[in-house]
Formats: sequence, C-alpha cells, structure tokens
Amino acid sequence: MKKRVLFICTHNSARSQMAEGYLRSRYGDRYEAFSAGTDATTLHPLAIAVMKEIGIDISGQHAKTLSDLAGVEMDIVVTVCDSARASCPFFPWTKETLHIAFMDPGDVVGSEERMIEVFRSVRDQITGWIDGYFGKGSVHD
Repeated sequence: MKKRVLFICTHNSARSQMAEGYLRSRYGDRYEAFSAGTDATTLHPLAIAVMKEIGIDISGQHAKTLSDLAGVEMDIVVTVCDSARASCPFFPWTKETLHIAFMDPGDVVGSEERMIEVFRSVRDQITGWIDGYFGKGSVHD
C-alpha cells in the first residue's frame, strides 16, 4: 500500500507543486503525492518550465487549498515554508509531520533569466531533499 504524502506551502504555486510532481514521478510506485496551500493561488508558469527541463510535466496540476483535502488521512505532511508551518502547526489527520523550508522562488524580482535561475535552484534543493528522504534506502522504504 502506498504512503500518502502532502506537501504544503502558502500559495501552492511553486514549491509544493514541484515537490508533488517530483515525488509522484520519481517514487510513485511507493508514494501517493498531494499538495495544497494555506492561501492557494495559481500554479506558477516558471515552476512548470523548470520541472519540464527535468522531464516532469506538472502542467496538469492545479493549486488547491487545505480545505480541498480536509479529512483525507495522510501518512506524512511536509510543510515546505515557514509561513505554512506557522499557519498549520498541527495536522490531526496525519501520522507524521515534517518541516523543511525552501525559499519562495515566486518572491524573486528581476530579469526572466534571474527568475528562472532561482526556480531551478529551488527545484534542485527540493528534488535533492526528496531523493534523500524518500529515495531507495531511506527509512520510509
């Protein structure tokens, strides 16, 4: 039986979306991935673009709020930003809660090149953490 993992950030526009897409694509044989936001907006186009660069299509995903998943039991909830952790410090419908903060690439201003560079960096941090935590040989195998 697959473990359910929910990634939460504020807007569910980039970090949690990239994490959901990566976990589903890379470890979907063992995990069912979800994402949501405390104040969901829309999926960021640069998140779609940088995930496509590594062969993962998240364009079909959409921003969801926590209420969209209310009552759905999760094995692991991961807050990927400090704001989400502060807003939702307790999840009664999960077995394990983790926190790992990644900067919000959507907050970066500047040229498109600079913005893409930051989105790539955050993507690589997220995927590296997921590989280390959920990958083969992890405590969650």
